[in-house]
Amino acid sequence: MAEPWQMAEIAATVKASVIRESKQATNIIKRAKNPILIVGHESIVAEGDGKEPIEYALEISKKGKIPIVATAQTVGEFLKRGFQPAAWMSAMDIGSRLADPEWSLSTGDRHDIALFLGVPYIIQWTILSGLKHLAPHIRTISLDRFYHPHSNFSFPNLKVKAWHQKMEEIVRGVASEG
Repeated sequence: MAEPWQMAEIAATVKASVIRESKQATNIIKRAKNPILIVGHESIVAEGDGKEPIEYALEISKKGKIPIVATAQTVGEFLKRGFQPAAWMSAMDIGSRLADPEWSLSTGDRHDIALFLGVPYIIQWTILSGLKHLAPHIRTISLDRFYHPHSNFSFPNLKVKAWHQKMEEIVRGVASEG
């Protein structure tokens, strides 16, 4: 069982399923009917020798046709890269909207899965806790390198190199057919 990265936090009895293999996350993402990707400002900080997390978000969005909601100043970083996010709002606002079973970025179906990347740990913890308890209609995946027990699926706490490898595998998996 993985432990929360922020050790003083107690996650209750129901905790996230640990993503041991990237294919698990890829399969869940590919089966989703209306996924959404929430990208926070920590996605613009590169760790180690790999690329910035925002680059993974762009690739997952483009290859998987997944709309991005940018938070904080992240929208400017997307625009610098020639990418227009589907929406821009505060992290807490998107958390509130995702809890509403009638809300969707598009006029289509409600979102069935929300992917989180680069939202500060404690803010993501709070949003995921709210969704876990108040929004049974949506599943969540944390793509950050720290275990988020309130999501439905999360990586365990990973070293930087291992996290980059898993993200590359997810990008390849989302882009593949079948």
